[in-house]
Amino acid sequence: MFKKMLVAVDGSTTSLKALDKAIDLQKLMPEAEIYILCVFKHHSLFEASLSMGRPVELDIPDKVLSEYAKGVVNHAKELAKEHGATKVRGFVKGGRPSKVIVKFAQDKEADLIVVGTRGTHSDKDGMLLGSVSHRVASQAKCPVLVV
Repeated sequence: MFKKMLVAVDGSTTSLKALDKAIDLQKLMPEAEIYILCVFKHHSLFEASLSMGRPVELDIPDKVLSEYAKGVVNHAKELAKEHGATKVRGFVKGGRPSKVIVKFAQDKEADLIVVGTRGTHSDKDGMLLGSVSHRVASQAKCPVLVV
């Protein structure tokens, strides 16, 4: 049924539960691929300059966030393989999470997007769902499984 499943992760418990569901689905459809995507929010140097804490060396925020996102993806890939996933690929992108997730799914021709209800930085925009999962579910062209 599904050949390409996109799982959006941010390191939160709910995003890892979403990954577990995608793994369960892959066990039913061994030919399916799992794409693990972590999206970091782009911060301009101006935004970084407004920070209250100043490190001795100023790293560009996107570089730091990208490295963190790579760690999140690598951890998720390891967990997926430990739990029996076979075809797993990881990706890191910068931008507004909901828009990037939807565009990535379209670009990769994903059959299904799997997201957690609330990530690490949820707000009240989505009421019962987190704002990212709410936006993804309303904008995606393919089915979305919210875990």
